[in-house]
Amino acid sequence: MKFLIAMFLIPLLIIPAFAQTNSQILPTEKGTLDVKLSYDEIIPGQQTKLNIDFINPQTKKIQEHIDYKITVSKDSETIFGPIPLTHTSVGSVKIPVEFIDEGIYSVELEIEGILFQPIPLEKASFDVAVGESVVQPTPIPKNNDGGCLIATAAFGSELSPQVQQLRELRDNTILNTKSGMAFMTAFNQFYYSFSPTVADFEREQPIFKEFVKITLTPMLASLSMLNHVNIDSEQEMLGYGISIVLLNIGIYIGIPVFGILKVHKIKRKYGS
Repeated sequence: MKFLIAMFLIPLLIIPAFAQTNSQILPTEKGTLDVKLSYDEIIPGQQTKLNIDFINPQTKKIQEHIDYKITVSKDSETIFGPIPLTHTSVGSVKIPVEFIDEGIYSVELEIEGILFQPIPLEKASFDVAVGESVVQPTPIPKNNDGGCLIATAAFGSELSPQVQQLRELRDNTILNTKSGMAFMTAFNQFYYSFSPTVADFEREQPIFKEFVKITLTPMLASLSMLNHVNIDSEQEMLGYGISIVLLNIGIYIGIPVFGILKVHKIKRKYGS
């Protein structure tokens, strides 16, 4: 029930929420790596070390031997880099950067090789707030296995097509916009407060597991529509997101309510 309630709260949660932080983790565009960016308090005009870790999303450990570039910009003006293609054998680097004044800076990492093998370019872009008067988006908290706990328990594996669909939708569509990132932050805080308990109950009760599987199917079908549209702006993310939510409200609430009223009407007709 809480899972369904969370779906209905999406229009309220999709409003950007912001909070100060000094650590962020984001996946690269195709999810090949997770990139962690951390730093101490940034003082304008002073040099700050950006700590960057390249993380294997399967093992959750730092991935060695990465070829990367980094660029830091503000208002489309580059203040650092792009550095030439650089190799880190340990999978972690410290980059000294001087942030000139207050504002929101973009830190973009480009990954082009893993374990001495070239790969198609993948990026991870972070927003970094400088100054007490500037707020910064909250990073996306990630669950332990990188997927949906309830769906993983329902379909038996995080490698199932249904769980992969949810992961790809999150990484390749929702996280590509600031409103989507803000929504995922709020949603995760709510979702992971109860999903471990539901997932455990699914594993203990096969009948409940099958019920959850049937319940998730319409939602997965509606979400699959996002794979066939181009979302290139915040407005499109909001528009499609709210449309999907309204569709699911109709499926999970509208149709059952209509059915109940229809049955009640028939009973009254033949009972009179």
